[in-house]
Amino acid sequence: MPSQPQRWIIFTDLEGTLLDIHTQQWQPASEWLTRLKQRQIPVILCSSKTAAEMMLLQKELGIGPLPLIAENGAVIQMGDDWQDADGPRRIIGSPHEEIQHVLTQLRENDGFKFTTFSDVPEQTISDWTGMSLKHAALARLHEASETLIWRDSDVRMRAFDETLASLGLQFVRGARFWHVLDQRGGKAQAVSWLLSRYQQKEGFRRVSVGLGDGPNDAPLLDSTDYAVVVKGLSRDGIFLKDDSPERVYHTRSSGPEGWREGLNYWLSSLSQQQT
Repeated sequence: MPSQPQRWIIFTDLEGTLLDIHTQQWQPASEWLTRLKQRQIPVILCSSKTAAEMMLLQKELGIGPLPLIAENGAVIQMGDDWQDADGPRRIIGSPHEEIQHVLTQLRENDGFKFTTFSDVPEQTISDWTGMSLKHAALARLHEASETLIWRDSDVRMRAFDETLASLGLQFVRGARFWHVLDQRGGKAQAVSWLLSRYQQKEGFRRVSVGLGDGPNDAPLLDSTDYAVVVKGLSRDGIFLKDDSPERVYHTRSSGPEGWREGLNYWLSSLSQQQT
């Protein structure tokens, strides 16, 4: 258990972690979100979702316009009070239009079977995810990746993965969907970059906690000082480079209840303080 006091920073996945994967609700985590904001502990959203949707979620969660990591690390959106030489948004690797073109060619020429978010209207995405139509519309605004449902065999999936890799792209599994992005992007690179920027800006190193529930969260959890593996739906689980109990806590609860449980574990002294 880390000693107190610490200057913390939280990196968290959304669906299945901070958000209930079926209802998109986060109320069980609301007390912690308030406490963290009061103590000026940054909560950095780190998800496969688009930056447009995550910026709306920041407002709904009441955590302010902090930096965020979108599209599995292919997009980094800086906060309002950050001055960055690269501008307010960093796009890592190939843009969405190029990735979408590759996927179209693979489907037409090689017969791979899948359905992307770009193929369907927001109503369909809402039906798939439980999102509101407003969120579903924003979920289609990819800038450097594409989200899809795989509808082919496991054998064909391996061929698809190998073909993408030969083209400089990666095929990433989330809690429910698959994601295609440039090999140069990723949650690990984005987390490390943001941690260095925080240290450069503030003049001290924050102690990081990462929370996630799906296979695509492993790079995030491998990049933080402490990690919370929130109980999730993935049958394959999450495989970490260092899964020792001194660094990693596995929750008994899922979704925002598990998120709350994980912060109660690592930030126990803070959780006992009055808000």
